[in-house]
Amino acid sequence: MKLTLRVWRQQNADADGAMSTYEVDDISPDMSFLEMLDTLNEELILGGEDPVAFDHDCREGICGACSLVINGDAHGPERTTTCQLHMRSFKDGDTIDIEPWRASAFPVVKDLVVDRSAFDRIIQAGGYITAPTGAAPEAHATPVPKPDADFAFENAECIGCGACVAACPNGAAMLFTSAKINHLNVLPQGAPERETRVLDMVAQMDEEGFGGCTLTGECATACPKGIPLVSITGMNKEWLRATRKSGRR
Repeated sequence: MKLTLRVWRQQNADADGAMSTYEVDDISPDMSFLEMLDTLNEELILGGEDPVAFDHDCREGICGACSLVINGDAHGPERTTTCQLHMRSFKDGDTIDIEPWRASAFPVVKDLVVDRSAFDRIIQAGGYITAPTGAAPEAHATPVPKPDADFAFENAECIGCGACVAACPNGAAMLFTSAKINHLNVLPQGAPERETRVLDMVAQMDEEGFGGCTLTGECATACPKGIPLVSITGMNKEWLRATRKSGRR
């Protein structure tokens, strides 16, 4: 396959960025999208040019590091992570636009790399359990209703990639934050900090400068792990319950 790539290049957070055009040839349909970028970078390095900076780690669809907007879609045309997107999703001769996540809370570090530490600070605000539990109890010692267990596991699948923010027209982080709140709040271990968790994490989300949610649903559509839109509803219910109980807003 021969492809034309239009790639966002930006030297650092303070520099102006622009799209640069590159031609790549001999791209196998079985290559992953990141392997295709590796091929581009090899050519750039051999030509004495600066390679394109992009985030990656496990390349197995687990870590969420591979954050790219491809032809206007977070992670590209398939509902998967960028590392699991293969070049057979494109056609010979295609022009592909490759950009970083676009959100004020995710400033560009260089080229396609953005700073997603805002997510870390939301987790630090309450996405954990501090109650000492001692040794691990026997697996069936604390019964959990099946609907609660299913909901917890569904939300726990969030890998924090940020596709929800990139896809949202408002740059909202509600789907991410709701997943991190819900998977703890519905389990017995998370009950002692249920109110403070949702209040603190939502407050931190707002402080980070993410946009407001208008339930357009683009976040759930783009999520590679299928976190449902109803997770946001669950978080909103938790937040209303906590504000009534605590008097905080």
